[in-house]
Amino acid sequence: MTHAMVKGSNIPLEATAVRAVLQWSPEAGKPDIDVSALLLGADGRVRSDEDFVFYNQPRHPSGLVRHRPKRRGPEGITDPIEVELGALDPDVKCVVIAASVDSGSFGQVDDLKILLYDLAAGADAEAIAEYHVVAETGDESALNCGELYRRGDGWKFRAVGQGYDTGLVGLATAFGITVEDGDQAA
Repeated sequence: MTHAMVKGSNIPLEATAVRAVLQWSPEAGKPDIDVSALLLGADGRVRSDEDFVFYNQPRHPSGLVRHRPKRRGPEGITDPIEVELGALDPDVKCVVIAASVDSGSFGQVDDLKILLYDLAAGADAEAIAEYHVVAETGDESALNCGELYRRGDGWKFRAVGQGYDTGLVGLATAFGITVEDGDQAA
């Protein structure tokens, strides 16, 4: 059964490896969206710039967090990140699943959602959770869509939907990524 989530809600995860998928319809006037993941320590910041997984750095050095190719299908465009929660370094307390646009804003996207799947259940399995991400002001060019976080000995997923009008660079620096001047892709 898929949990329909609202902003701020969370669910416990039994899965030890998940695929977080951003999905939206490709329509004229909508910006292209990119997914990324940030691995955070107990202080809520990345331990190093290597803890940022995105299209220009598609694999964490551990191999446990991976950006997969974006696809266009009948359900729309999908952009996935896979995370092997059960094997992550104990210092990783949270994995942020973020979305960003190069031009435009999330006010132009009315059907963005994040779907969470159990990797062990196979490609045809039903999603564990679904959260329709809605921009609060419409000016956001980056969003923290959701977080996979440790709770006790297990993991949970929280629907977040926090926006940044400073784009991927603003989101990345908020979590401790070093961004060089002129580097818009972080």
